[in-house]
Amino acid sequence: MTHEEALTHRETATQHEAATEPNDLGRYFIERANAGDVDGLVALYEPDAVLAFPPGSLATGHARIRQVYEQFVAAAPVLEPGRQHPPLITGDLALTACTLTNGEITAEIARRQPDGSWLWVADQPAITS
Repeated sequence: MTHEEALTHRETATQHEAATEPNDLGRYFIERANAGDVDGLVALYEPDAVLAFPPGSLATGHARIRQVYEQFVAAAPVLEPGRQHPPLITGDLALTACTLTNGEITAEIARRQPDGSWLWVADQPAITS
């Protein structure tokens, strides 16, 4: 991460509550998506994160992830929280997963940041159950 990216990330993170546990990310995702908060959604990811959405596509980095979520939020979906599974944590990495209300399963990799907060580095939001 460049110094400029770190400053931008820090500025964005201060505007939104930071995830102190890996599973906070899923809860914040639902809240921010339902609020139409694209900046808040992007702030859940590291600057070079990869998002596999829509299915069959990959978005890498904040700019591409922002484009995906601008389109997603424009559709004004109303998301319901699914059943979040306990995170599998090893050191500074965590595997998070959620069974959605439609039966699909999400899988994400989060990384603990130097300040102790968590951000997603890889997000696969639609795995068929």
